[in-house]
Amino acid sequence: MFKEKYNIIGVMSGTSLDGIDLANIVFTTKNNIWEFEILETQTVSYSPDWLNKLKGAVSFSAEKLTTLNEDYTQLLGKVILEFIVKNNLKAIDAVCSHGHTILHQPDKGITLQIGNLPHIASIVKQKVVCDFRVQDVALGGQGAPLVPIGDRILFSEYDYCLNLGGFSNLSFETNRERIAYDICPVNTVFNHYSNLLGLPYDNKGAIAKNGSLQINLLKELNALKFYQKKHPKSLGFEFVKEIIIPLIDQYEISIEDKLHTFTQHIATQIANTLPQKTGTLFITGGGAYHDFLIESIQKELPFTSIIIPSPKIIEFKEALIFGILGLLRLENKINVLKSVTGAKKNHSSGSIYE
Repeated sequence: MFKEKYNIIGVMSGTSLDGIDLANIVFTTKNNIWEFEILETQTVSYSPDWLNKLKGAVSFSAEKLTTLNEDYTQLLGKVILEFIVKNNLKAIDAVCSHGHTILHQPDKGITLQIGNLPHIASIVKQKVVCDFRVQDVALGGQGAPLVPIGDRILFSEYDYCLNLGGFSNLSFETNRERIAYDICPVNTVFNHYSNLLGLPYDNKGAIAKNGSLQINLLKELNALKFYQKKHPKSLGFEFVKEIIIPLIDQYEISIEDKLHTFTQHIATQIANTLPQKTGTLFITGGGAYHDFLIESIQKELPFTSIIIPSPKIIEFKEALIFGILGLLRLENKINVLKSVTGAKKNHSSGSIYE
C-alpha cells in the first residue's frame, strides 16, 4: 500500500493517564518528504473506575490482566468509533493505535500494551494498525521510545525533540543516526502528588513553584542508578511505583516541597543528558504547560533556545507520531530504529487487523 496521501486516525493513551488522545491527520508526501495536517482532535478522560484499574494493573495477576485487556479493547474500540461518528470521518485508511502500557520490563523480555486485541478492528469497522512494541522487545530491543523516527521525519528542523509526558524522553541526530531514550519520570510523579491534594494535576506548576528545594532529596534522586546507564534505555511505571515514590516518601516534607524538588530533578536530568547545551529544544507533551518546569529547564540550559509549538502539537504529538508509525507499517517500511531501541535490526513493527 503506497499512496501520496493518507487519511489516518492516531490514538494514544499515555502513562500519565490524562485520557485517550485521538487525532485525525492527513499525511501527504512529495519527493519522500512527509507533511501533515492535524484536523479533528479529542481527549477522552478516563472514569474514576478506569483510572483505578489502570493505576493498579501493574500488580494484577495474569488472569486479571487478560480480562483487563479484553475490557480495555472494548472501551478503546467504542471511544474510537464514537470519534469517527461524531466527526463524520470518511475514507479512513487506518486507525493507528498505541494502546495503553501496563507492563514494560524489556530487560526481562516483557512489554504489554492493552487494547490491541485483533477484534478491535471489527469494533471500529476500520483497518487497525497497533501493538508496536512487542516485536522490538522480541528482537532484543527496549521497545521504546518509538516516537524518534517520527521526530526525524516530521520535526527534523530542531536539534533536540523533548517530550514531557508520563516520562521525559529525548530524540536527536548524531553521526547520521537517530538517538533517543527515556530520561526520567515527569507527569507520573507530578500527578500522583497532585491527586493526593484532590487535584488531577498541578496547573502550570503553581503548587511546585510555591514549594522549597530539599537538597538531600534532590541528591538522592540524582544518584539513582538508572541515570548512570548508557542508552538505549527506557522506563515503565514500575520504576515510579517501586523506586521514585518510596524514595520521596521517606522525607517528611510537604507535597509542595516534593513537587518543587522533583521539578528541579527533572530539569537537572534533562540538562545533564543533552550532548550539547546549545541549539534548539522542541518541547511537547503535557509537561510543556508546566511553566515552573519550563523555567527550571531554561535556567539549567541558558544557551539553548526552547521552542513550544501550538497546543494541537503539544497535546496530540504522540497520536500524530503513532499515526505515521502505522502508515509506515502499511507500506512495510522501517518504523523502529535499532539505534534508538537497541534491537538487532531496524524493522517495520505493528500488527495489522482488518
